[in-house]
Amino acid sequence: MRFPFQKAFLLCAMTAMGLGSAKAQYAGHVSSYVMDAKTGAVLSATDAELQRYPASLTKLMTLYLTFRALEAHQITLDEQVPVSIHASIQAPSKLGLVPGTKLTVEQGILGLVTKSANDAACALGEFLGGGDEVRFAQLMTQQARALGMVNTTFRNASGLPDPDQVTTAHDLALLSQHLIADFPQYYHYFNVPSFYFHRRMVPNHDPMLKIYAGADGLKTGYTDLAGHNLITSAQRGNVRLIGVVMGSSSNARRSMEMVALLDKGFADEGVAPQPLLHPAAPSGILMASARRRGRFHHGFLLASSRPMEVADAPTAPRRYGRISHHGAAVRMVSVRHAVAHKKRSRHS
Repeated sequence: MRFPFQKAFLLCAMTAMGLGSAKAQYAGHVSSYVMDAKTGAVLSATDAELQRYPASLTKLMTLYLTFRALEAHQITLDEQVPVSIHASIQAPSKLGLVPGTKLTVEQGILGLVTKSANDAACALGEFLGGGDEVRFAQLMTQQARALGMVNTTFRNASGLPDPDQVTTAHDLALLSQHLIADFPQYYHYFNVPSFYFHRRMVPNHDPMLKIYAGADGLKTGYTDLAGHNLITSAQRGNVRLIGVVMGSSSNARRSMEMVALLDKGFADEGVAPQPLLHPAAPSGILMASARRRGRFHHGFLLASSRPMEVADAPTAPRRYGRISHHGAAVRMVSVRHAVAHKKRSRHS
């Protein structure tokens, strides 16, 4: 009788401290949601109201508030964001920001959408929160409620683990829908393949940009407790879908699950199927014949389980250009150009 009592007491104590919510995350159990971005029609949902840890999907709200401040002319893209000690010591993935230095708002945005940089997210959060990331997290939660995200609470700007920072697949789909609809002038950032920061190339983590026709954002995310998360928006013809996968067991599997969900969603909307992009597979996805092995979808074998938050360079060259705002410029590059630049640097 003594052990069951102790066990019950421990569970009650965990719940009282807010730690019991960690047991409700079900890492390895997938929650998913697919919606029509224009009409809001729900095309599929599996445990979409189950509260989960968002991991780096949190950064979508950080970006939403950044875009809102830009739209309101409260900040500018070339405005300097100070880097605090607190921001600099955030856990990876990160840009390696040095305390006492500064980065521009646009560099912060690009750091979030490509490398999912926690130090840049924290710096932006402090900047927009009047020097206080906790205050910024309160603004994030307030904005979530305003958008109808009733099951979401934010505690930081990056998505690094916090037992009280939770959301749902449904809520994140709503946030993504608003990002696309409310700030179309900034949505192109999510499709940036890479950018240069302090003379080094920072590639985009999002595998769907490389493999799925019509995919043009939004975000990856991973922590041990959250599992492997992914939000993707893709447009084919006049139909734009938003898909959310949370709690998958690996990066490769979350990509496979997202492909299947979006394919079914487009089929339900009467859009003809399209083959996957690039016969030369990106990192973590190996092309194979269905006669050789068993784990397939659309003829590709999903192999890697490494978190995409560990930066992987894109495998195919992409066009690039310059984005200029108020005199500031950020260069977006292809891998081929970056390799040539690296070789020249070594010999200079």
